[in-house]
Amino acid sequence: MATQLTSRTLVKGSRSTRSTIALKITMAVSGLVFIGYLLLHMYGNLKVFAGHDAFNEYAHHLRTLGEPMLPENGLLWVLRVVLLVSLVAHVYAAVVLSHRAHKARPTKYAVKKNIHSSLSSRTMRWGGLALLLFLIWHLLHFTVGKVNPAGGETNDPFNLVYESFELWWMSLLYILAMLALGMHLRHGTWSAAQTLGLTNTARSRARAKAAGWVVAVVIAGGFILVPLSILLGIVSK
Repeated sequence: MATQLTSRTLVKGSRSTRSTIALKITMAVSGLVFIGYLLLHMYGNLKVFAGHDAFNEYAHHLRTLGEPMLPENGLLWVLRVVLLVSLVAHVYAAVVLSHRAHKARPTKYAVKKNIHSSLSSRTMRWGGLALLLFLIWHLLHFTVGKVNPAGGETNDPFNLVYESFELWWMSLLYILAMLALGMHLRHGTWSAAQTLGLTNTARSRARAKAAGWVVAVVIAGGFILVPLSILLGIVSK
C-alpha cells in the first residue's frame, strides 16, 4: 500500500512539474512574440519624426501589406490573431503559475525572497495587470474606437497621435505606461532566457541580464520619444 501511494505521489508530482515547465515555456515564447512585435511597432512609431505624410504613408502601407494575395488589412488581421492568442496564453500561464507559487510558498520564504528580489520582479504581477488595462485603452484610443481626447479628427493617423500627445496628461499616462513596460520587459527577458536554459553559467546569466536591460531601454525608450518630442515641441505638424 505504501509503495502504491508513493508511486502515485511521484506520478502526480511529475505531471505537475511537466505542467509547470510547459506553462513557463508558454510564457517565454509568447513573451518573445510580443518583444518582436513591440520592436516593429516602436520602429513604426518613430516615423512620426519624418513628418505628417511619411507617417500616414506608413500607416496606409500597414493596411495594404500582403496585397494582392491577401485582402486589405488581411495581414494585419493575421498578426492580430497571433497577438491575441499569445496574449491569452501569456496571461493564462501567468495566472496559473502565480496561483501555484502562492500555494506552494511559505509566508516567511516569500518575505525573505522579496527582500533580495529586484523591483522589476516584485512588480511583475501588478505591472502586468496595469499593462493589460493600458493595452485596452490604447486599442480604443488608436485602433478600435479612435478617440481623440483633444476633440479633433480621428481619420488622420499623424494628427490623432500629435493632438493626443499635445495634452500633457495623455503624454504622462503614456510615458508612465512605457516605464512599466520597460520594467516588465527587463525581468521578462531574463525569465525567458532562464526558462529556455540560457542562464546555466555566470557569463550567460550576465548576458541575459544585460539583454533584459537593452530590450527594456530600447523599446520603452523608443516609445517614450514620441510623446516626449511632441510635448516639448521637437515634432510639429
